[in-house]
Order: sequence, then C-alpha cells, then structure tokens
Amino acid sequence: MKTRHNVFVVPHFFMKSAGMAVKLVRTFCKIGKAGSLTKRNYGHDHFKNLGLVYFKPTGACNLRCKMCGQYGDKGVMNDCAAEENKKILPLETWKNFVDQIAPNKPVIYVWGGEPLLYPDLFPLCKYMVDKGLFVSVNTNGTLIEKHAEQIVRDKWSTVFVSLDAFRDVNDEQRGKGSYDKVIAGFKALNEEKKKQKSKYPALAVVTVVTNRNYMDIANLAEASKEFNLDLHVFNLGTYTNDNIVATQKRFMKEKLDTDIDCLEAYNTGYNTDIDGKKLHDILQKIHGENFGHPMLTVPVLNPEKTHTYYAELETPVRNHCVVPWCQLNVNYNGDVHFCADYPDYILGNIKDQSIKEIYNGDRANRFRKAIHECEGGMFPGCLRCYQNMLFGKKIKGF
Repeated sequence: MKTRHNVFVVPHFFMKSAGMAVKLVRTFCKIGKAGSLTKRNYGHDHFKNLGLVYFKPTGACNLRCKMCGQYGDKGVMNDCAAEENKKILPLETWKNFVDQIAPNKPVIYVWGGEPLLYPDLFPLCKYMVDKGLFVSVNTNGTLIEKHAEQIVRDKWSTVFVSLDAFRDVNDEQRGKGSYDKVIAGFKALNEEKKKQKSKYPALAVVTVVTNRNYMDIANLAEASKEFNLDLHVFNLGTYTNDNIVATQKRFMKEKLDTDIDCLEAYNTGYNTDIDGKKLHDILQKIHGENFGHPMLTVPVLNPEKTHTYYAELETPVRNHCVVPWCQLNVNYNGDVHFCADYPDYILGNIKDQSIKEIYNGDRANRFRKAIHECEGGMFPGCLRCYQNMLFGKKIKGF
C-alpha cells in the first residue's frame, strides 16, 4: 500500500477548481497547526482555529446498514429514532449558526442519518455555498437521482457517497437495491454536470471495510472506472471491543462525569477474521492501478500492521487527537460535541449559546485538558476513531 497523506488529493482539486483547492488547503493548514502547537485549554481563543465543521441536520435514514453506529446491528438510534427525529432544527437556526462560523471559512461536512431526508437541506446548502464555504455532503446515494439537477445547480463542493462493494455484496451490507440506486444517482449527476457545464460537485465514494466485503472491494474499484469519480476513499473501519468500551466508560465517568452509550455501537465484530495480508495485497493492487481517479486508504498502514489494525484493537496506530483544537460537530437537535461518532459529551447547544461561547467554554476546555493529559493524547476509546485515523499522529512503525 503506497503511503500517502490526506493532502495528496489537493493537486487533483486544483486541476478541477482552484477555488475548492484553496479552501481545502486552508483547512489542512489549520489542522496541521493544531497538531504542531502546544495543546492549550483555558484562557485561549480556540474558535479562531476552527477549520472543519461537521453537522447532521437529521438523524433519519432510509437504510439500515449492518455496521452503522446509528442504525446498524448495535445502532444507538434503533430504539429511539421516531422520537429523536422530531427534534430537528428549523432552517433559520442553522442559518444563524452558519453566520457565526462563516468568517472562519471552515470546510463544512454535512452528514446524517441521510441528509437528503432533511426537508430544508437544499436552501441550507445553498446558503452556505453563497457564503463562500466549501460544502461537502455525505449521503448513502440512494436519493441522488431525483435531486441531481438541483445539486449541480446549487454548486455543492463535493458529494461523498457510501458504497461498500460490487452489487450483491454491497446490498447484503447496505440493503437490497441500494447499489443500483447509487449508480443511477452517479449517472444523473454526471449528465447534469455536462448539461450545466459545471465542475460541481466533485464526486467521491467512501467504502467501509468489514469482514463481509473486504474480498470484494477490488471488484468495486474496477467498476468505479465507469463512475467518473474524483476520489475513492477506503475507510478501514471504526471498531471497538468489550474491554475498550468498559475502560472508556470508567474514564468518562471519572474524568468528565459523563455516562456514555455510543461507543458500544461499534463493538460489532465486523473486524474479526479479516486476513490482514490478503487485505493489504488487495489495497496495494488497487493503489497500483489507474482507475481514473485518486485512491485513498484511511489510515495508511505499513504492510505488516494491517492485521494489527483488526485483530489487536487495543494497540494504537494513531495518537494525539487534534479534533478539540480545530474541529466541531453539531447534532440534529443543536447539541455541540467534538467527536462525530461519540456525541455523549455535550459542550452546549446552538439554540442557547453562540458557537464561539460553546467552543471556548468550560465544558470544551475540560475535555481538551482531559484528552491532553491522557497517555498518547487520546482517550481509551479513541483507538480506531475515524477522526483520529484521519488527523491523528502516525505512531512509529505503523
């Protein structure tokens, strides 16, 4: 597997759009700065370093992907979705939030649930695009076809689509018929881009590697030659186990007086029995071929460590989380938190406070202080966190 840094995608975007690339470079610089500077907590304006904002306008979803932390086998939304999805925020609340963060020019990453189920997604995204922000939307892709004309017209920066394998294997993991709906969406988007003579949006696929699909990802890579993609990301997956969950629960209760539930959603066992050598060979072959678009694996690992990633979950491969110093997440109900997949520790709510007050507030700084004081600059539950795999420090040998 060829070692590549996340920033390697930027030249590709320069070729597509200099404006998009400049926005990406700005965010990478802020994240890099957060990783190199002394980790401060109290008495510092962290808000000025905000470079990446994730938010989910809705928790609702039309799929039930088996490994999903929200609606999968152990998903946290399975028993409460109907009640929780009544709590979505109105468009004006999101616009007010956008007004507050826009001067920082962060990259925006909209996800869910399925964001296309939020009734005001299009006016919200257009509002952000008109503010000059880089707007990326992560979708399961099954609803793109009927919205393709407006997505292109509104100039979303990127669309990330979840697709895990070729047709049958993908549908076993994500739901019958989902593959063909995604491909129809790709076709519609590419036709609209030609029709409107637009470069937007850049189109990317994200593939989550599990023990159900890893032997088929090469078939998906081959099929992707026909998708007219700009990027294909192979996410090695977020996994945990009983001991990690128990240790994190004790830690969060002791240090931050917080009970947690979300980490258990990733204790699925879909990491077991993955042959690390076979997976490495598959990924190496994929990276060695020209599919017409860049391929990125997260995290990039040395060949002999792929097995470790899946079989030895308590062995860290990345550390020194930078997220609390340059990123934030906002949930569908307005709750603000640092961790995308583990939103148990709430910093505040955008309905009640300004985002700057929340980001520089006591609860945020308590979190920063606690994680900075941990061995390796990360909590016990961060061992396979996707944000840490993307932005954490690579441990020597991995």
